[in-house]
Amino acid sequence: MKKNPQRMCIACRQMLDKAGLIRVVKSKDGTIELDILGKKDGRGAYICKLDTCIAKCIKTKAINRAFKTQVNQNIYDALQCTNYSVQITN
Repeated sequence: MKKNPQRMCIACRQMLDKAGLIRVVKSKDGTIELDILGKKDGRGAYICKLDTCIAKCIKTKAINRAFKTQVNQNIYDALQCTNYSVQITN
């Protein structure tokens, strides 16, 4: 039985399957971008696909903390516009 890799969401701090997270990557030259396929080289930070986690990430500037650098606002805008987000309904 093959194990699924686990990663921590930078917003809610929960360990989840890597496939269920959005990856933001910082390459060696310092550029930061969304990694749709999860295959780009560089340091990655992961965010849940839940609307609440995306909103918390934007509000607290969690990507800035994860990469210890100032991240351009267009990365947060792109994260907010992704089609990945899932709404929780009761």
